[in-house]
Parts: sequence; C-alpha cells; structure tokens
Amino acid sequence: MATLQVPYTKNISLSVDSAVKIKATPAMPFNMGPEMQVDFYTGIEMDSNIAFQFRVYFGKQVVMNSRLGGNCGEEVKSTVMTFKDGQPFELCISVQSNEYQVSVNGRQCYTFPHRFDPGSVKMIQVWRDVSLTSVNVV
Repeated sequence: MATLQVPYTKNISLSVDSAVKIKATPAMPFNMGPEMQVDFYTGIEMDSNIAFQFRVYFGKQVVMNSRLGGNCGEEVKSTVMTFKDGQPFELCISVQSNEYQVSVNGRQCYTFPHRFDPGSVKMIQVWRDVSLTSVNVV
C-alpha cells in the first residue's frame, strides 16, 4: 500500500461529532525511540496556535497539549501504551462537545479537554517517525 509523505499536512474543518482517522506504522523499533506527533492548527501557518497536540513516545508515554501565542499549555500525560512495536495502528481522534477522545485500534485510551473551539481548527499535521498510510476526516 502506498504511503503518504511525512510530514503530512492537510487543510481540514472540524466540528463536534467529526473525527480524524490516521492509519500508520512506527517507522523503527521502539528501542530506537520513535515518536509520532499530530497537531491541530487554528490557522494554515506553522506558527499558528495549536488547538490539540498529540505526541506519542512509542513504548513510553503519550503527551497532549495546546499552544497559544507560541506558548505551550499544561501537558496532559499518560503512560497507557496501546501501540505495539512494529505493528500498524489506526488512531482515531473524535471531537466531542467538551473534549477530544482518542482511540487506538478501536479502544478509547485518552481524552483532552478543549482549550480552543474545535471549529477553529484549519489544518492538521502528522509527522515524526511514522510510515503513514492514510489521514481522513469523517
């Protein structure tokens, strides 16, 4: 199956009850320290505010945050690791009325309260150490 170029950037529009589905595989073994990052930007420039940042340190932890005016907010961390070394995964970020709900392979694992109106999201970027198969907004 063809892979998408990483970093992958796409203009999007989100609303409550929409979701972003990402299919990918870690690009290297966990003992090499691979990461994946998903950023929901409120503009179409890389220096825009980030409504939601989801960063996976494969095999270690997940860190979620936002960025306003160049300053990151308080991190929300989780050591729940449902990603498997070398295995493809489907990451689904669902927009609820008060939070983002993140599931991995159909299992709801993480939540992050809205710090920005999800309707303000204009662009997504998926990057770091992943082989990316698809990114869809549903």
